[in-house]
Amino acid sequence: MITNEKLRRNPGRAVVTGGAGFLGSHVCERLLGLGWEVLALDNFLTGGAENISHLLEHNGFRLVRADVTDYVHVAGPVQAVLHFASPASPIDYLQLPIATMKVGSIGTMHALGLAKEKGARFLLASTSEAYGDPLVHPQPETYWGNVNPVGPRGVYDEAKRFAEALTMAYRRAHSVDTAIVRIFNTFGPRMRPNDGRAIPTFIRQALLGEPLTVAGDGSQTRSICYVDDLIDGILALLQSDLPGPVNIGNPHEISILDLANWIRELSGSASSTEFVARPEDDPEIRQPDITQARELLGWSPRVPIETALKQTIAWFREHPDFSDPRGTTAAADER
Repeated sequence: MITNEKLRRNPGRAVVTGGAGFLGSHVCERLLGLGWEVLALDNFLTGGAENISHLLEHNGFRLVRADVTDYVHVAGPVQAVLHFASPASPIDYLQLPIATMKVGSIGTMHALGLAKEKGARFLLASTSEAYGDPLVHPQPETYWGNVNPVGPRGVYDEAKRFAEALTMAYRRAHSVDTAIVRIFNTFGPRMRPNDGRAIPTFIRQALLGEPLTVAGDGSQTRSICYVDDLIDGILALLQSDLPGPVNIGNPHEISILDLANWIRELSGSASSTEFVARPEDDPEIRQPDITQARELLGWSPRVPIETALKQTIAWFREHPDFSDPRGTTAAADER
């Protein structure tokens, strides 16, 4: 396993952009548990204060309302910058196309500039959407992808692809210590029930007794990973010397129709199935090749998918009023 012993043994201060988002909040929580001090930056465009409310009393945690596309200034030393700021669900980036492009470009440049200034390790949260509608299956990091740059999803796909290129430019031109993680479909507590992604949509519909809206005929596949496993992989990459990109995801591939049926069964719902129009450029297949993560980071997912789905359904049952400022339709997407 390739490790960065300095970061593993001596946790310091981390800046997490998008720290109030679904994944960002889990990253903040886990870093605090490892002994890091954490400064979370978020403009709350899609993140929610309820995601990090339980962290506000922690002595090592600080939250600042900030838009990383404007400017990023942090006083004092910083050992790690984790760039998670971005609209990430189809509902968000289709409604916020320019904001999505700006945070992937200008926001990434500002976050990289902070890492350069502080001599910190920089980790970019990229995406399996970099592979587009893949022609190679499963997708290894060496695959360059099949992306429609002028389609409606292009604002997210190309923002992340640009962010990856900019990250590597800072590594080559300024010797910034960088890492890129390509995140595959992830689910778990704190997902917004109406954010348009398949799992929270199906769970919400099942618990309300509404029809489960399956796009197309439901034969398109996704590989789904529980958030706890994903964060394990992200932190393993952070605490290594690898530049990436590294795929972090669960190779457990399942069709969207089978996923809907599984969630209905686990939730004890009598909901029917309703087939709806499939979104433009919706990928046909998605499955990570995680050879690098296994061999170089010693990481692989550990939580059984059924266990993870049960835990996520239980969380939604316990949080029926969880706020959700955006979105109403279902799609299959990562993060």
